[in-house]
Amino acid sequence: MVHGTLVEIVAQPTSAHGPAFLMVRRAVLCGAPLLAALLAGCPVTPPADLPDDAKTMTLTRVAEGFGAPVDLAAPNDGTGRLFVVDQDGVIRVVFAGQVLDPPLLDLRARIDRPTLASDERGLLGLALHPSFAGNGRLFVYFNTPPTAEAPAQTATEVRLSEFRISAGQPNVADAGSERVLFRVAKPQVNHNGGQIAFGPDGYLYVGIGDGGGAGDTGFGHTVLIGNAQDTSNFFGSILRIDVDSGDPYGIPPTNPFVGSVTARPEIYAYGLRNPWRFSFDSGAGGTGQLLVGDVGQALVEEVNSVVLGGNYGWNIREGSLCFSSTTPTTPPGSCPTVGLNGSPLRAPILEYRHTDETGAPFGSSVVGGFVYRGAAVPNLIGKYVFGDYAAGTGANGKIFVAEQQTEGAWTFEEVRIAGTADGRIGRYVLAFGRDAAGELYVLTRGSAGPRGTSGAVDRIVGYE
Repeated sequence: MVHGTLVEIVAQPTSAHGPAFLMVRRAVLCGAPLLAALLAGCPVTPPADLPDDAKTMTLTRVAEGFGAPVDLAAPNDGTGRLFVVDQDGVIRVVFAGQVLDPPLLDLRARIDRPTLASDERGLLGLALHPSFAGNGRLFVYFNTPPTAEAPAQTATEVRLSEFRISAGQPNVADAGSERVLFRVAKPQVNHNGGQIAFGPDGYLYVGIGDGGGAGDTGFGHTVLIGNAQDTSNFFGSILRIDVDSGDPYGIPPTNPFVGSVTARPEIYAYGLRNPWRFSFDSGAGGTGQLLVGDVGQALVEEVNSVVLGGNYGWNIREGSLCFSSTTPTTPPGSCPTVGLNGSPLRAPILEYRHTDETGAPFGSSVVGGFVYRGAAVPNLIGKYVFGDYAAGTGANGKIFVAEQQTEGAWTFEEVRIAGTADGRIGRYVLAFGRDAAGELYVLTRGSAGPRGTSGAVDRIVGYE
């Protein structure tokens, strides 16, 4: 049964700037916006060469034939299955090297389907209940077309829903079992966020972007402070909810705004632009740390160590730089160090500019990853693997490995991919995944659009 309340009524026309694919902003490349550059066939702009001493990562292909694989979940039930989320609306089961048919869940008739290479809408996130092996509960985050309850000119809605595995069919979810936890009317079609994950505390964490557009300003954005600094809405936040209590969910009693008359009690942390993939450092030796990749706008990509009640600065800051929506490529010389409510702005643990010191493309849109706690790649244990969608134009994605030093600071470096001519993966990096044994996967596609069959899942099998 489908039900649920439209908890956020914030809808305005789609930004005149148009959407940007998943993590890619309105970068101007080859004299035109990115999508136009791709369609016009602009020459590929490669990133700078890898250093000679770069570490080498080895990948092995696990499954292919997807449109745009943007998430991966694995049940902890001994089957070795992988559930792969395709942005175009299907979750597929990979078992023993085969992509099974029928899919686990087909939502193509319900979602606001991506139609362009630059589209951010679609099926975006999957999380399995900690007791999934026994109760068959799974949670899905996706866009839908605006419903009748939404205000006029709503661009899209995001929905968090629960489904259940069909009785007697462990590889098929019951599409009729949908229970809607919440719906959010969005002013623009981009910056949907979409990551959902259960934390070590058993609560469900949900990432939502700032509402879309550029600068967190304009239609549908809170005047003067932007949505991400406005805790009266869900936008620009990591939410934390209890799916095992309440109707349709409960509020963890330690959430920072419990009891507030103005702030949403679901908010765990805020001040984010578009959190594209987050994870907990879990498993043997894990710290429980919540690491979030937050996509920047004009200059900087960042990774944050997110804590209860933390304010991560958008749109006052982009990374550690001050930010002005009127001069996004020229950071102001000074800016506040606290939010409107007096909360200190927390700095990222890692950040990088879109170009390196030579002016060569370095990255465009961060893709959050995982701290490795598996057993198959000993040299990677305790290190954080993350990436970037593409540096420059074309399929120039990057994979990075980061490590926290003894004094607390983090460092990172790009890795060389074994078996390629130039050491680069040569694909768009969309997401990372982790299986029940703690092994890590890289989710990519070869083409620029969310459809087709160029999407693939590779497992990390070596790091030297």
